[in-house]
Amino acid sequence: MTDLGTPPRGAATGTGDRSRPRAALPALCATQIASWGIVYYAFPVLNPQITAATGWPAGATTAAFSLALVGSALAGIRVGRILDRRGPRTVMTTGSVLGVVSLLIVAAAPNMPVFVAGWALAGPAMAATFYQPAFAALTRWWAPGHVRALTIVTLAGGLASTVFAPLTAALAAHLSWRHTYLVLAAVLAAVPIPAHALALRAPWPDAPAGPTHTGEGAAEIARSRPFLLLATAFTLSGFAMYAVVVALVPLLLERGYTTGQAAWALGIGGAGQTLGRTLYAALARRTTAPARTTILTALGGLTTAAFAAVPGPYALLIAVSVVAGAVRGNLTLLQATAVTDRWGAAHYGRLSGLLAAPATTAAALAPFAGAALAVPLGGYGPLFAVLAAVSATAALIAPWTPAVPCASASPRL
Repeated sequence: MTDLGTPPRGAATGTGDRSRPRAALPALCATQIASWGIVYYAFPVLNPQITAATGWPAGATTAAFSLALVGSALAGIRVGRILDRRGPRTVMTTGSVLGVVSLLIVAAAPNMPVFVAGWALAGPAMAATFYQPAFAALTRWWAPGHVRALTIVTLAGGLASTVFAPLTAALAAHLSWRHTYLVLAAVLAAVPIPAHALALRAPWPDAPAGPTHTGEGAAEIARSRPFLLLATAFTLSGFAMYAVVVALVPLLLERGYTTGQAAWALGIGGAGQTLGRTLYAALARRTTAPARTTILTALGGLTTAAFAAVPGPYALLIAVSVVAGAVRGNLTLLQATAVTDRWGAAHYGRLSGLLAAPATTAAALAPFAGAALAVPLGGYGPLFAVLAAVSATAALIAPWTPAVPCASASPRL
């Protein structure tokens, strides 16, 4: 990647070397909505039309999309190293360009191999534009008050499906899936590319050496027992969480609810996600990093167990969905702050990439694994019981992921 350049002054506010680009936070809010909404959430809306128009098997098209998620996990490690050295501007601008190119390839694909190639290119684009680079930017520029900035961006990101799922459906009602992707690619070119290139222009400050900074190298930290256990806990929790999201509708259909009721139960979890993210700062002030990791992964297991055990009434299932969504919203911020809470911000990009890689891979495989396990287990109810046990295992591991000595929880806001 070539450096786009960063001006020494003029585009930032703040004090001392903690200068912040004025437009970075609103720009990242907008680009997270557009990037997630177009590259991620448009696919499940368009996939039925894709398979109907092309005759390609739904399993094959979904596998191509999952390939992008796995590629994102692998590319995220390299992206993290670049972020630590050069900041987010080059990474996120280049990633936005790759996203546009990947969607153009997908839209024009004459056959399945080209379709797969387009999604393979989308993997690095996701790694360079989704939460990880945005979190790295905010963690460095907004330290020590980064939790508030992270919360704002994830609240905005949570609107991606709300905005682009119905927009994609509306476009698909009047256009072919190929032309719909062309329109979405144009939006992706018009919003994230200039926003990243123009708004992320502040000098990239040195990593702060605050109370959580250990002085250890990234490689040493990544090989440490706490880091490996934390990665394991996040991988187990992520697998269970994404399997639950995909399997909730089949679970409710299996229990006799209508498709509309099942869709509402799933959708209301998004509102819970937004609610949960507004509560994370208060939780961070009152708990240590291992304690809130344990609490949130355990709550994830409890809500999954509740889905397995409670057949109704429908209002109670809606309440469980809201709580489960709130837990998911908190888990996103938990992962965003896990590195700084334990090892400081010096190697945030690289360590967060290493931490996210197995969890993102597990999330990509979870839909297939969940559907495959439901058959031998005898239905989706037993599957949810197994997924609750997976989350419980993550909660048991969490206390063994301590912060460094004398480290504090996320800073007061």
